[in-house]
Amino acid sequence: MLEASFLDLSERNAEDGALSVWPAWEVREHGGTLSWLYVRLDFPDGAGVDALAVVSDGGSVCVEEIRAHPALSLDDLAVLADWIEEPLLEVFWAGERAAGRAPVPAAHHDDPGTSRAARRRARPAWPRGAEGRLLLAREYRAAQEAGADPVLAVMRATGHGRRRALGLIARARDAGLLTPRHARG
Repeated sequence: MLEASFLDLSERNAEDGALSVWPAWEVREHGGTLSWLYVRLDFPDGAGVDALAVVSDGGSVCVEEIRAHPALSLDDLAVLADWIEEPLLEVFWAGERAAGRAPVPAAHHDDPGTSRAARRRARPAWPRGAEGRLLLAREYRAAQEAGADPVLAVMRATGHGRRRALGLIARARDAGLLTPRHARG
């Protein structure tokens, strides 16, 4: 009998569970394909996860719905994403090949020189510390001079959202790389 309040996937191995993926439906539009796939992960102790995910022909995966018994913690969601991403892409690309459509893009080939996490990273690499603040200040000032939104320029350059970009800008101001935000008098 399962008596846990959370599933705690970080304490389990993916190999201990039975993972199955099967197609739900597919939409082809404007030369692209979106496929919805069901995912089921069952463990011998009765714990399980059911999910519905969307995979695009660009190779992106989006999980739309998750049901788990017992419930998943936020950390478990990250672990689950790592466990199901590759099987989802494999099923998607197998379906695309069977239908005679696009081959697997180069970004999804196993490249021994690139880690899986690095292939998944949507955010560009951005240096930390003083070097990152200096580059950020340059981006900010270049956008200001061009008459563009400097915060948006920093967001594009770093790949972070608005809140995180504003925090980075504040750190660059504190380091004296940007002018103070308000004149104090």
